Amino acid sequence: MRIVLAHEYYQQPGGEDMVFRLEQDLLRARGHDVTTYTAHNRDLAAMGRIAMARATIWNRSVRDDLANTLRRRRVDVLHVHNTLPLLSPSVYYAGRAAGVAVVQTLHNYRPVCANGLLLRGGVPCEDCVGSRVPWRAVRHACYRNSRVASAAVATMAATHGALGTWRTQVDAYVAPSEFTRRKFVQAGLDGDRIHVKPHFVSPDPGIGTGAGGYAIYVGRLSQEKGILTLIRAWQQLNGAVPLVLVGDGPLVAGVTRFAADVTNVRWLGRTDPSRVYELIGSARCAIVPSECYETFGRVAIEAFAKGTPVIGADIGALSEIVADGKTGFRFRPGDSGHLAAVVTRLFGQPAAQMRQAARSAFDTAFSADRNYERLMTIYQGAIRLARAADGASSRATTRLSPNRM
Repeated sequence: MRIVLAHEYYQQPGGEDMVFRLEQDLLRARGHDVTTYTAHNRDLAAMGRIAMARATIWNRSVRDDLANTLRRRRVDVLHVHNTLPLLSPSVYYAGRAAGVAVVQTLHNYRPVCANGLLLRGGVPCEDCVGSRVPWRAVRHACYRNSRVASAAVATMAATHGALGTWRTQVDAYVAPSEFTRRKFVQAGLDGDRIHVKPHFVSPDPGIGTGAGGYAIYVGRLSQEKGILTLIRAWQQLNGAVPLVLVGDGPLVAGVTRFAADVTNVRWLGRTDPSRVYELIGSARCAIVPSECYETFGRVAIEAFAKGTPVIGADIGALSEIVADGKTGFRFRPGDSGHLAAVVTRLFGQPAAQMRQAARSAFDTAFSADRNYERLMTIYQGAIRLARAADGASSRATTRLSPNRM
């Protein structure tokens, strides 16, 4: 199969960039002809506001260049990851013009939310879900804390909503979780075209021992990730359970003070990925206390790969990833007392059965092999839809041809 993967890299590398790279490696390892078509957000610094706004809504040069690439390489599938802001939704029209199947992974909530997170002021926000013109995003400067930038993104969403881009130009959407799928259906996307395919971990890091006897948090040190709830829970535990913190972010100053003041707490800052896997594998459990609507929960499946149970907030995709009482426990998001109680419960019971269940969940749903099977099913379905649409278009053109009138 000939595949083009389209993606715009972020200025700060993140989960979307990682998924793009992993799926690229996965497809190439299975013998597919994979080409990448990319842009980078660092190029925004050289653009003026008007030029950036225009590109966000419609990038004609990208549309023409990508369409030519797709035709020249006789591509079967165009799989799009991030388009904001330079690639723009024009990439979908390039796919249609070239007659290839178009697939879009829903890494975030961008088509229905300017900042892509369904988050404002550190708490979930759905004000623009289902809105034809997301004007509230402009009022609150939801994208990059800028009303001008937010207006460009809101105009992009409104324009392509009115044009029917999301409905007519994409053959299949990939949602990392059922929760994400439901949110987009709520916003008006056709549920039949949204396919749930979780992310995966590769290469397999192998099972850890859990012998370290500590809990671990890995992630951004920010309010929406629940780090303040985690801190309050550990203050209540008063050093009874060791905690390791890995990561950096806007609340780093408070986290370092917390680590210095509370017994049995270590903050390691940014850490090499191989070392992070070692730490997760040795942990008694991983804590994922997010207070936002995560489309997925990558740290949770990394923990499962190591056989480490997860204590996760009962919100967003985490609610379906963590099987309560089997692969870990769920707690009420933002409730530090409940989190402290759940931690005490987990540390008070034998570890072996839950560790086995966590690893089994990884093998069943989050391995590279399972992911590849699901991805191929989605691609094949998208190709059938694209061919049917192309055939219908050709028949309509033939009926209207002057030679047949």
